[in-house]
Amino acid sequence: MKCKKKSKVFLIPYPAQGHVTPMLKLASLLVNHGINPIVIIPNFIKIDSKDVNISIMSISDGLDQDGLTTSSGRDFFAIEKSMENYMPCQLENIIRDQQEDGIVCLIVDLLASWAIEIANKCGVHVAGFWPAMLATYKLINSIPEMLHDGIISETGSPLHNDPICNLFGQPTIRPQDLPWLIGNPNARISRFKFWTRTMERTKTLKWLLINTFQEECHNNKDQNTTNFSTQILPIGPLNTHVTIKNSSFWEEDLSCMNWLDKQVVNSVLYISFGSWVSPIGEAKVNSLALALEATKRPFIWVLGPLWRQGLQKGYLERISKQGKIVSWAPQMDVLQHEGVGCYLTHCGWNSTMEAIQSKKRLMCYPIAGDQFVNCFYIVKKWRIGVRIDGFGVKDLEGGLRKVMEDDGMSGRIDRLNEMTMGKVASCKAMDNLTTFLSSVRM
Repeated sequence: MKCKKKSKVFLIPYPAQGHVTPMLKLASLLVNHGINPIVIIPNFIKIDSKDVNISIMSISDGLDQDGLTTSSGRDFFAIEKSMENYMPCQLENIIRDQQEDGIVCLIVDLLASWAIEIANKCGVHVAGFWPAMLATYKLINSIPEMLHDGIISETGSPLHNDPICNLFGQPTIRPQDLPWLIGNPNARISRFKFWTRTMERTKTLKWLLINTFQEECHNNKDQNTTNFSTQILPIGPLNTHVTIKNSSFWEEDLSCMNWLDKQVVNSVLYISFGSWVSPIGEAKVNSLALALEATKRPFIWVLGPLWRQGLQKGYLERISKQGKIVSWAPQMDVLQHEGVGCYLTHCGWNSTMEAIQSKKRLMCYPIAGDQFVNCFYIVKKWRIGVRIDGFGVKDLEGGLRKVMEDDGMSGRIDRLNEMTMGKVASCKAMDNLTTFLSSVRM
């Protein structure tokens, strides 16, 4: 009897835009290797498989049935509860039903680490996926060392105000910028527990695919990259290898492209904080709005309808000729437009890589999570942007002046673009993906 060749790979992203998009791109790459990728997402995420040409399997997150949805919707803690208590049994049933058809492995976003345990329970190979820099992974993976050295408490709170230098040399961040320090004290403790549990589960992983470039991993290489025998394989940045159209959770406003066509080359400031606009707060949104108006520079600002309600009365009418405010933008199209000269960003990893791909200068305002580490690299190491600490007129004008008048920045962006996305870098990333698939199929 002929043995059936395994071809299916299940991909389990964390259910957020910045995680689902790179996972869809990875799935698209797997198709080129003769793999049948199936991306499993909660049913509150609406992505049509026809739009992305990838098989999508929706499962219930159980929030509506079990009353777990909070007043703010499916927030981090509601989703975490669903992932830990509701989704595992559904995934196990899917794996059991599909095992006879030949499952190569599961690829699991580390923030969805609950799925690692299910794969192990079902006896299926499992690889981790980290959608950001190796540097941020190493920072979080060094929690045991930070506890041992008295840098943080048992609940993750900083025990001193000195800058924290990653135990492996870089980057240096402020204690208040640790990735789990978001929200009130109880929220911070819960997020710290989430990360410690996540890193404990990753100890069983044989492979970790990272959405970063070879050179970043080479510069961060040392014997303590992990505490175990996990093989680190940089396969990114994925945005350079494949483009997934219509993977956004929200409808894109294409009218901004016609508006851009009428603007002077390199004159427009593009502003987007991704899905992280809510922690900025209404006061800062208003401050930024007035500062943008005062600069008299043309701008495109991604700002949802809810946050627009807090703007000054008459503001939208006043800036109608100067700027364009949209609920969601086709970001890569905007960044690659010659009219855009600078990007004011929260420093999310996907946005950072898209800016480098589009060769745009950056003004940085990190808010949470890995964004502070990314900002360190943008401003201090790569020197392709500047950081601003507020949204006053002086903050904005000063940041714009620094970033636009730096004559050497264009050259540095070009070199970084080649290092991350040139032919050599792309070949190395694809070689790593091929190595992984060869290993997992053995």
